Amino acid sequence: MDYVSALVPPVVMAVFFIGLIVTIVKSQGGDKKAKEDAAVDAAIARAEAARQAGPQLSDI
Repeated sequence: MDYVSALVPPVVMAVFFIGLIVTIVKSQGGDKKAKEDAAVDAAIARAEAARQAGPQLSDI
């Protein structure tokens, strides 16, 4: 019975890991995708604006 107690933790972790992966895959796309894409696009636009508005080497 020692082999059963040795195998239980890895099996339990594998089941939870598979559940995590399935949850992540299911949450991708669908009605949430457009909202997530818009948030990423807005963050990229803010970063680009900040980079362009920052001091340039020629200004120094």
